[in-house]
Amino acid sequence: MEFLIFTYFGVVHLLSLCSGKSIYKNGISKRTFQEIKEEIASYGDIAKAIINLAVYGKAQNRSYERLALLVDTVGPRLSGSKNLEKAIQIMYQNLQRDGLENVHLEPVRIPHWERGEESAVMLEPRTHKIAMLGLGSSIRTPPEGITAEVLVVTSFDELQRRASEARGKIVVYNQPYVNYSKTVQYRTQGAVEAAKVGALASLIRSVASFSIYSPHTGIQEYQDGVPKIPTACITVEDAEMMSRMAARGIKIVIQLKMVEKTYPDADSFNTVAEITGSKYPEQVVLVSGHLDSWDVGQGAMDDGGGVFISWEALSLIKDLGLRPKRTLRLVLWTAEEQGGIGAFQYYQLHKVNVSNYSLVMESDAGTFLPTGLQFTGSEKARAIMEEVMSLLQPLNITQVLSHGEGTDINFWIQAGVPGASLLDDLYKYFFFHHSYGDTMTVMDPKQMNVAAAVWAVVSYVVADMEEMLPRS
Repeated sequence: MEFLIFTYFGVVHLLSLCSGKSIYKNGISKRTFQEIKEEIASYGDIAKAIINLAVYGKAQNRSYERLALLVDTVGPRLSGSKNLEKAIQIMYQNLQRDGLENVHLEPVRIPHWERGEESAVMLEPRTHKIAMLGLGSSIRTPPEGITAEVLVVTSFDELQRRASEARGKIVVYNQPYVNYSKTVQYRTQGAVEAAKVGALASLIRSVASFSIYSPHTGIQEYQDGVPKIPTACITVEDAEMMSRMAARGIKIVIQLKMVEKTYPDADSFNTVAEITGSKYPEQVVLVSGHLDSWDVGQGAMDDGGGVFISWEALSLIKDLGLRPKRTLRLVLWTAEEQGGIGAFQYYQLHKVNVSNYSLVMESDAGTFLPTGLQFTGSEKARAIMEEVMSLLQPLNITQVLSHGEGTDINFWIQAGVPGASLLDDLYKYFFFHHSYGDTMTVMDPKQMNVAAAVWAVVSYVVADMEEMLPRS
């Protein structure tokens, strides 16, 4: 407590020191990098105050407890569902009660697909109920289901080589897990590639680095001009079992039933709150996570954690009496899981002000123990971010790596705005991703405290520096 009080007075003192003039000529900074380094170093006490409050002080575990209350109350939050809209209204009220500024909802239209009753049963060579989850936007099967022989493949190349065998069958993909970005193509494109060779349905080995007989859902994409076929994910264990059976020359027959339904697009909202900038209120540093989730588990990890550390960043800054020169804007996206639908509409609405965005930040890869920051921007901006991250030396979290992209902020990055994503320990992330296992049991309050501290320090310092981050 004494440390908190001491640091807070240090914060007040620093605020007066850091309110300098913008030094530009024809839009180009005339300051040396050494001067910028010295400016960033002057935020040391502020960074310590934020860390102390988040990790050791009265705010510790707050983001975890706030998250638990929401997901225990509402549950999963699928695009177009009543659960998602209930969560949006709760968060709108929470942000108002927290004393944040300009709290409002921005209307968007989002996809509305619902999972119905679904089952997959292996009928030959023995009866076996297969754990499965329909993939997002999948069509339904006929009422009687689809009963067909199985063709097991391990890659799209093998599917092409065996295309003549696929017609009239259910294609089962048993692709090995390499990493998420490479392996997820089987989930998103598996149905299209199977349909091109005449398959009746496709079952995809879950995109997971570890499994305890858990199917993992996610979005899949149909293609114009290609027949739509039902598609679902199955467990790693069942995909491997059928692959072994097929290698022995054993005939496999499956009956698949799915009663999924796609409705017209639904009304929804991106949720916005701010700490208005004291000197350049028109300029923005954006922090974000997505409030929607899949319809299994609680959506605590993906992306409840990202939402709540982003809210916590603003809460910490407000609690310390800080007001950065630029506006800190919190955005809780809707319908990210369907391809960044809410974020795209936000970009369309606000892109006229793209030159006023200094940094866009998204946390959507878990809130396990952070190891650093992923960043996309100019070399000059990267050098500045490395100095900003050095303020987190008390937590031993100083790395700046590449690839700061995120589904919801990519629109801004492609327009030239620097972007950052939280980098944390992903070892367990794909154990639970898009599965029934994504619950509060996965979350660790101490790790969330540290993640929130990182998020708050980075967003505050970039928002308060005299100059915006330089672009290419």
